[in-house]
Amino acid sequence: MTTDQRNGHEVVELEGGTFTMGSDQHYPEEAPTHPVTVTSFGIDRHQVTNRQFADFVRDTGYRTVAERPLDPNDFPGAPAENLAPGSMVFTPTSGPVDLRNLSQWWTWVPGASWNHPEGPASSQEDRGDHPVVHVCHEDAQAYAQWVGARLPSEAEWEFAARGGLDGAEFTWGDTARPEGRIMANTWDGLDFPWRSSGESGFERTAPVGQFPANGFGLWDMAGNVWEWTDDWWTARHPDAVASTCCAPSNPRGGSVDDSYDPAQPQFRVPRKVIKGGSHLCADSYCLRYRPAARRPQMIDTGMSHVGFRCAWSRSTPEE
Repeated sequence: MTTDQRNGHEVVELEGGTFTMGSDQHYPEEAPTHPVTVTSFGIDRHQVTNRQFADFVRDTGYRTVAERPLDPNDFPGAPAENLAPGSMVFTPTSGPVDLRNLSQWWTWVPGASWNHPEGPASSQEDRGDHPVVHVCHEDAQAYAQWVGARLPSEAEWEFAARGGLDGAEFTWGDTARPEGRIMANTWDGLDFPWRSSGESGFERTAPVGQFPANGFGLWDMAGNVWEWTDDWWTARHPDAVASTCCAPSNPRGGSVDDSYDPAQPQFRVPRKVIKGGSHLCADSYCLRYRPAARRPQMIDTGMSHVGFRCAWSRSTPEE
């Protein structure tokens, strides 16, 4: 394991190997556990920051999906004001609510984007070291291509997140708070989504690298923001093979046709896997800041708790 500098990114070069992917102990989409092999690759030490993304926008003139007006042909009959550019922003509730209804704490905010994380009156300029948010899959992919990288597969991401601790509950081991230490930027306390205890010092995103790195020296593989992978969503992992000798090598998830949400047939938007959890993961509601955890995300949807990091082809001496 080595660390290189590539196009302004601190990249940890990993040798790859065989590990146990998934979990049989928590949410059904994480099962079954199964051996997987990944070959060597590089991955960013930290999530892509606002400062890095601003360099990309300045150099290319790129406009994120959240900054582009919606096409009225895609939303027949929608009022014009509903077609303004914007994104989904976490909005704390005034008190306890039914946790089955996400719409109570997610608000569509016109003008919200990577550059205005909470809406037009906000700015990321004083948050240069925070992870960029409100980026959909297309935006993350465009940035990665600009720096000569790509998005990681789900298997690569989980291998990196485990930091060499095969089968461990968290990226740092099996104890949520070893010796009482807060290990990641997640929701403080049990009163989600209305009251945070503020123990960590952060109520939204934190600057990258504020919490301990994992065994591979990678920051924020748990919490802070969810991270895009390049794999299509599957409702569960494939059935486990009998032994590590037959472990699939560099698996790439499911298919675009199988990634649609069967519960929302009116939305024909494919979904990719996001990993890592975020600052909104509360133990009482969303224990998904574990390396095995995974969620589907529509590829055209950025949110105030979704970002990414880049993966890289393994460097050679000639590079």
